[in-house]
Amino acid sequence: MIYSNTVKGIFISRHNRFIAQVMIDGTEETVHVKNTGRCKELLIPGADVVLAKSDNPGRKTKYDLTAVYKKSLGWVNIDSQAPNVLVKEWLESGRSVFRDISLIKPECKFGNSRVDFYLECGSRKIFIEVKGCTLEIEGRGYFPDAPTERGVKHLRELAEAAKEGYECYIAFVIAMPKVTEVYPNINTHPEFGTALEEAKTAGVNVLCLPCEVEPDRISII
Repeated sequence: MIYSNTVKGIFISRHNRFIAQVMIDGTEETVHVKNTGRCKELLIPGADVVLAKSDNPGRKTKYDLTAVYKKSLGWVNIDSQAPNVLVKEWLESGRSVFRDISLIKPECKFGNSRVDFYLECGSRKIFIEVKGCTLEIEGRGYFPDAPTERGVKHLRELAEAAKEGYECYIAFVIAMPKVTEVYPNINTHPEFGTALEEAKTAGVNVLCLPCEVEPDRISII
């Protein structure tokens, strides 16, 4: 996944989940944050950031904040839309762990949720729910970085699908370098950790997908 028309800036502050102030070429700009998580250990005053300029001239914010530099890691992609794009690219590339894919269907309904991907590989019928991981603590990835009732609901739906005979996966896209594993962040949201263990017991598989991250691009390794 490659971003076009990117610029670098210096992070100043974040007003809410969607809006931040960034210094770009000596001018303070109001920008859109493409991640509703906390990102507190990433979005700190003075951090180097990367922004993609919007193609929409009528938009209130001209830039989307897509990546931030963490000294202990390097560039971290915080675009919450990127993980699904990356997984789709990965599946279509032939490099994924799934072979002989005959159908890739995004946003497939199951129960009361929409699962990110439904695949068919021969007789295999597969659901994949995608989560982006941007939180690193002592070399390990953790999810979520903020409580996510939606994430718990998705795990419970996957568990039901597994019980009905579907092959089910939760795929953690690790949007930062040097990190290869993801663990449930039980300190922030213990219910997610419980739901993950219950889903695994029901037959849901866990995929950890490390990435290569550069200021203007990201790809699953």
